[in-house]
Amino acid sequence: MSEFNTISKSTEGLYKEKGSKFVSFAFPIDSEEDIKNHLEETKKKYHDARHHCYAWVLGMENQTWRSNDDGEPSHSAGDPILGQIRSAELTNVLVIVVRYFGGTKLGVGGLINAYKTAAYESLSKAQIIKIYEKRRVIFEFEYDQMSTVERLIADFEIEVEERNFQENCKISGWIKKDRVDPFLRSTEEHYTIKITIEP
Repeated sequence: MSEFNTISKSTEGLYKEKGSKFVSFAFPIDSEEDIKNHLEETKKKYHDARHHCYAWVLGMENQTWRSNDDGEPSHSAGDPILGQIRSAELTNVLVIVVRYFGGTKLGVGGLINAYKTAAYESLSKAQIIKIYEKRRVIFEFEYDQMSTVERLIADFEIEVEERNFQENCKISGWIKKDRVDPFLRSTEEHYTIKITIEP
C-alpha cells in the first residue's frame, strides 16, 4: 500500500466523568521532533493538570508507535488512546489527553473508557486526508530536452521541488511510489536524460 490516512490539522475534544475532566488534542505530525514539540507545549500550557497521557503513530509501511500512561495505572491511558488512532486507520498522528482529577477515582475500567472516549472526541472532529508514499526523482538533461522532461513531470504528476538551469539543467521533485515502475518504463527511450530515483 502506498497511500495512507492522516488528519489535516489539529483538533480538540472533551470528556467528563465523575468530576474528572479529560481534554484531548489530536495533531498531524511528520517526525519525532514534532511529537516532542507538541508534548512540551501542551505540558507547559496545561501545567496544572495531573496527567498528560499520549500515543502516536508515525510512518508509512514501517510504522513506529508509542503510548505513555504518564502515571496512570499501566495500560489504562496510552493504550486506549493508541487504539483509537489505529481503529481510525491513521498514521502521522499524535493524540494527547490531559486529565484534571475530580476527586473520585474511576478505577482501571473507568480510566480506559475515559481515555478512549476523550481520544475519540478529538479524532472524530478531524478532517481525514490521504498522504502518499513518495520517492525523490532527479532529472539531469540538456536544455533542448526541456519539453520532454516537462511532459514526464505532467504525465506522472511529479511535485517539483527545485529547478536549476545552470550549465546543465536539473529538476528535482517527488513521485508517488506506485508510479515509479511505469515512470521508469516510459523513460527507457529517453536515454540521454539522466534520471535518478532515490530510495
